[in-house]
Amino acid sequence: MAEFQGFLVFILLCALYMFPMLIAWLRGHHQVVAISVLNFFLGWTLLGWVGALVWACTAITRPVVIPQPTSL
Repeated sequence: MAEFQGFLVFILLCALYMFPMLIAWLRGHHQVVAISVLNFFLGWTLLGWVGALVWACTAITRPVVIPQPTSL
C-alpha cells in the first residue's frame, strides 16, 4: 500500500510540474512548444516554472483573415 501511495504522490508532483504546459495546450496557445521546453528544462527553478505559467496564460494571437473583394 505504501508503494502505491508513493507512486500516486509521484504522479501528482509530475502533473503539478507540467501544469504550465497543460494550460498552454488546453488553451491552444501558439507557443505551446516553446512553453513546454521552458517548463521542461527550467521548471525545476521556481522562476522558470512561474515564467512558463505566466507565458501560458498570456493572450493567444490568432491570424487575422481579411476577405478580399471578388471581381465580377
